[in-house]
Amino acid sequence: MKSLDEYLRDAEQAHGHLCAGQVLGVRLAMLGLAKLGIEDPQGKDRKRLVTFVEIDRCATDAVAVVTGCRLGKRALKFRDWGKVAATFVDVNTGKAVRIAARESAKTLAREMHPELQDKNQQQMLAYREISDDDLFTAQWVKVDLPPEEFPGYKGARIVCEECGEGINFRREVRSQGKVLCRGCAGDAYYEALC
Repeated sequence: MKSLDEYLRDAEQAHGHLCAGQVLGVRLAMLGLAKLGIEDPQGKDRKRLVTFVEIDRCATDAVAVVTGCRLGKRALKFRDWGKVAATFVDVNTGKAVRIAARESAKTLAREMHPELQDKNQQQMLAYREISDDDLFTAQWVKVDLPPEEFPGYKGARIVCEECGEGINFRREVRSQGKVLCRGCAGDAYYEALC
């Protein structure tokens, strides 16, 4: 694996700026990979890892940089829970570890660097220095990954009987005797205007 500074440079380039969330995300991902024993996530180990992220903020971009997991490769899964946390799954062994940022780290950052008035600057510096145990919680978990969740899964494409759009990866809904997409089944995140 690369060093913290190397990953931070990569994260800054990918995300567009460096902030406390980037530092947290890089450290969080490095810890998750270390716990699983994954040393080369973008090389020889790239097909071993599926990562679930729980927030759509800066830390998630950093997690993607470190792990090499991407939505388009079906190796990065997003669960909108609003938490600075991620679960790293080794698909070869079935082992999974969930790493979450401790809320107490913000207070610790203020205590460590009261000379810095800017909260982001305090956190950026402290998050580099705080031990893993003080910065994160780590919990071994079980994650059931059905075949359609694996990268490279090739499954049947179903057509929604209402809108005619194709549906991949067993995401169809069966309702009132019809095969529907989630939008037509009433779970749309958008509202049609015409």
